[in-house]
Amino acid sequence: MAKAVKKKESKPFFKFVKWFWILFLVGIISAVMVFLLASSGAFGDLPDFERLENPQTNLASQIISSDGELLGKYYLDDNRTDVAYDQLPKHLVDALVATEDARYFEHSGIDARGTLRAFFYLGKKGGASTISQQLAKQLFTGLAARGWQRYTQKIKEWVIATRLERQYTKEEIIAMYFNIYDFGNNADGIRSASRIYFGKEPKDLDVKESAMLVGMFKNSSLYNPTPNRNPKGTLNRRNVVLAQMAKYGYIAQKEKDSLQKIPLSLNFSPENHREGLATYFRMYLQGFMNDWAKKNPKPALKGERDKWNLFLDGLKIYTTIDSRMQKNAEVAVEKHMTKLQAEFFVQNTPERNKTAPFLDINKEEINRIMERGMKTSDRWREMKKAGKSEKEIRASFTKAIPMKIFSWTSKTRSKDTVMTPLDSIRYHKSILRTAMMSMEPQTGHVKAWVGGINYTHFQYDNVYRGTRQVGSTFKPFVYAAAIDQLRKSPCDHIMDTQHCIAAGKHGNTDAWCPKNSNGKYSGEMMTLKEALANSVNSITAKLIDEVGPEPVVAMAKRLGITSDIPAVPSIALGTTDVSVYEMVGAYGAFANQGVYVKPVMVTRIEDKNGTVLYEYTPETRDVMSKDVAYAMVNLMEGVTHGGSGTRLRTSGANSNMYKEIITGYPYGFKNPIAGKTGTTQKQSDGWFMGMVPNLVTGVWVGGEERATHFKSVLYGQGASMALPIWGLYMKSNYENKDLGISDKAFTKPKNLSINVDCAKVNQELEEENNPADDLDDLDF
Repeated sequence: MAKAVKKKESKPFFKFVKWFWILFLVGIISAVMVFLLASSGAFGDLPDFERLENPQTNLASQIISSDGELLGKYYLDDNRTDVAYDQLPKHLVDALVATEDARYFEHSGIDARGTLRAFFYLGKKGGASTISQQLAKQLFTGLAARGWQRYTQKIKEWVIATRLERQYTKEEIIAMYFNIYDFGNNADGIRSASRIYFGKEPKDLDVKESAMLVGMFKNSSLYNPTPNRNPKGTLNRRNVVLAQMAKYGYIAQKEKDSLQKIPLSLNFSPENHREGLATYFRMYLQGFMNDWAKKNPKPALKGERDKWNLFLDGLKIYTTIDSRMQKNAEVAVEKHMTKLQAEFFVQNTPERNKTAPFLDINKEEINRIMERGMKTSDRWREMKKAGKSEKEIRASFTKAIPMKIFSWTSKTRSKDTVMTPLDSIRYHKSILRTAMMSMEPQTGHVKAWVGGINYTHFQYDNVYRGTRQVGSTFKPFVYAAAIDQLRKSPCDHIMDTQHCIAAGKHGNTDAWCPKNSNGKYSGEMMTLKEALANSVNSITAKLIDEVGPEPVVAMAKRLGITSDIPAVPSIALGTTDVSVYEMVGAYGAFANQGVYVKPVMVTRIEDKNGTVLYEYTPETRDVMSKDVAYAMVNLMEGVTHGGSGTRLRTSGANSNMYKEIITGYPYGFKNPIAGKTGTTQKQSDGWFMGMVPNLVTGVWVGGEERATHFKSVLYGQGASMALPIWGLYMKSNYENKDLGISDKAFTKPKNLSINVDCAKVNQELEEENNPADDLDDLDF
């Protein structure tokens, strides 16, 4: 009887085991079938082998300085720069594995234990997505779908994850995951995130910083450390990551407790196209790269673009800009222009100047300036594009609205205010602008480029695009032509008297009788060196009359001046408009023993894999002999010894004005310096061109409108407006010995055929004019 009962009880158990194995096998077969269906594309397209090998992620192109620093990037939506696994600190990888996928190095793309746990507990005890699955989602499946599509998407992620595991090593997958993730605030990928949130490269992150960034993987929008987002929640999330690292033995419990007490300690440095170092240069470079891309087709793979895209293809652009010198240049501009602008405002109050900020023009001319300002503004363009009538557009310019205006007194250089758009145009036209470029004359390598005072408010680049009257900085071209063509010497004497060039001569339509800047003539003989040092117009006029305008124009053209120069005598005083870029290139030939080297900004371009796509070839030409070039350098050294550039060497200020606006004065340079100041009519433009043996730098300062200028030459001359920027810049350069800026003499040619020893010539001339004095020296 007992046996019969036992037999009956075993039947249900056998049934249970039977159905268990049936369901288990059905489950396995179903899972295999689902995988096979997914692999065949039944749930949607999957990436083929080629796409798995070359996943299409948008990469920002990098701008790299000559000293190896990242100057900036070009990107659209993705500010991404890939980092290799060996550039990731171990604790960053540890934090990721501990928090996101503890068994990462044990599975092959799918964590079976985690998946079963998520299935049985319906996700209440954590999800099951591995790092490989999350990468598959980021690369190929996109945002999470809903409903049935969410399940099919999950299956596709499983399939892609296993394929990724076969295609790449574990380390490569981790690197790809760090590089693909969007950390917010234009921080796409770990390198951008490290730089933007902590101002450092990934390899330099410490444990708590790594933990914070890994914590953002949960939701970078929610766990964002910036003050206007969620710093408290981000801190809590970082501490969770530290706890996970301690749980799995990556850090000690004591270290975890210590690190959790430390605040976030951000060094938030946003990256965008209008901020950072060398903004104007970066915008020039964008145009250069666009031109290069048009001329150089891309050897595209299947499905790729056939043209290089600066914002998506991850190019590496190696430039000649030195980040240290660029920083020195920008600081010099800021220091001087802050004080110069303050003085300009003092002199242009409504009480002192009823037409401020304009001088020497009538109401009709002011109206034309303001009309042009309106019609070229973003407001006019956008409203016209929106279909607004001209009457509506004009009316909008007279209504006061909240806006941001430029201000040197604001730390951010932007000031919140309320004013009419028309008043804001007038206000911004009162802001003085500047341009500065610095170049190594032997190579043509441009080391610093400052196209303006603030790219956010003023996008116009005054280095390359802007051309302004060059004033007396053009005179060296006249002297060079005279020395080259007429075999003149810096020690030749010419009398300082007014000189007129008659109508009809040298293409003149009217007689030309230029005056000296002070309106006076000494009537005495002076050397060419003295004449250039003191920028004597009468002697420059005599030289161009003697040599002719055509040879001067030819000389300027050979020196790289591409701007239009009419062959008329008045060009001798710098009436033509030339860019800072052209002037620096031209002066470089004087410092480079007569050889012109075209300015170079890009030395090499590489694709994302390091393949070289472009290498520059220097463009050079002989313009003048070494003797003529040295004679010109010798002439311009006189400018800093006895001319308008003398303040570079003095040890004290000449007046309280200099102490106030000539920032950094006195400079006290003792090394050889050649240079030339320039001041145009009504002080609309101030220039200084300065040279040492291995660096040529040009500086221009002026208003956007020529009518925006200082009333007196004391403030408006090139020696007051532009020269101080050069002085500050060079002082900073010399303080950094690693830059290797020369403080030696310019190279003197062997067997120099042109006499530059003016002291000896002056002595001989004096003895010739005073023969009686010779008797006193005779030894009877």
